[in-house]
Amino acid sequence: MAKKVSAKKPAKKTTAAKASSKTEDFRVKNADELNTQMLNLKKEQFNLRFQRANGQVDNTGRIRVLRRDIARIQTVLTEQRRAAAQAKG
Repeated sequence: MAKKVSAKKPAKKTTAAKASSKTEDFRVKNADELNTQMLNLKKEQFNLRFQRANGQVDNTGRIRVLRRDIARIQTVLTEQRRAAAQAKG
């Protein structure tokens, strides 16, 4: 019996595109909007941590997404602060 040779599926490269579009969305916002959004994401992350500890969390991948979104916002805020500092000095 001959073995079936299956063609490998090409790797999806949509995650990098999604990440850059999220980052671009964050870059068009001002610092107040970003701080508000980061506060909301941190609250959601806090609640998910409790749910995970109690075994109630349905979507464990959401924790990872939140962590990365918070990091993206912090990066954009840092970029904005540095740009403002360079503009001053």
